[in-house]
Amino acid sequence: MRITRYAATLAVLGLALAGCSSEAGNQAAESSGSTAAVDTEVQFDAGTTMARLNEAGAITIGTKFDQPGFGLLNPRTQEPEGFDVEIGKLVAAKLGIDADKITWTETVSANREPFIQNGQVDIVVATYTINDTRKQVVDFAGPYYEAGQDIMVAKGNPENIAGPDDLAGKTVCSVEGSTPAQNIRDNYPQAQLTTYDVYSKCADDLRNGNVQAVTTDNVILTGLVAGSPDAFELVGKPFTKEPYGIGLKKGDDQFRSFINDVLEESFQDGAWAEAWDRTAGKITGTEAPEPPKVNRY
Repeated sequence: MRITRYAATLAVLGLALAGCSSEAGNQAAESSGSTAAVDTEVQFDAGTTMARLNEAGAITIGTKFDQPGFGLLNPRTQEPEGFDVEIGKLVAAKLGIDADKITWTETVSANREPFIQNGQVDIVVATYTINDTRKQVVDFAGPYYEAGQDIMVAKGNPENIAGPDDLAGKTVCSVEGSTPAQNIRDNYPQAQLTTYDVYSKCADDLRNGNVQAVTTDNVILTGLVAGSPDAFELVGKPFTKEPYGIGLKKGDDQFRSFINDVLEESFQDGAWAEAWDRTAGKITGTEAPEPPKVNRY
């Protein structure tokens, strides 16, 4: 397995690890391996993306490296682990590609579309919300999970933040290029928004008192809270719906249909739920929810 990283990853990794307790690190170590059995009997039509990847015996997948439960770089193995990673492995397995032939590339929120468009990755599985703006430049398979935007605050909630309306006049942190950041800009303009490339920097600012809140999808924040339960807590009142999809090149309908088939099969045969239980479920302490309905647009 090979890994490529965004330029700032080493610095970010230090922040991410500083913000995560040994419990989160132990979870990451325990979730190594894969729920996916490689399909060795697959055949694909010539000229399709599936045939190209199968013949190459390798795939490049973009994911996050700083999000406990979904995509976190394990400091011991130097491999990303989490629910998104397992979903990527499921897709690779159905292409006949073993997990050790996946190249993992760090994709932060702001570079996911360019990396797909430029061919730097074959797919992106990175807490990637499907929305109409993004669908103008990339396509999505899925969704494979639905999250909701929430708010993380300092332990004890000293600012008494109960929802997004309470962010008015307060400094709130999110990630540039994310739907939560844009939602704050569009709908809660009285909040003072600070953005970074990764959420671990937001967590560091909240820990140091530089911001009063961090906002993004609830499952991402839950992972950060689980890593530092003495420092952070979750408001726990999601106020949006965030369907996570797998990003791929615009117009590759055959590949999108193939990935949708893989997702639906994983919903039915238990592989999806097993992937959740071994990763995000351990962090959040929750059982696998009902999977969403795949969109065949």
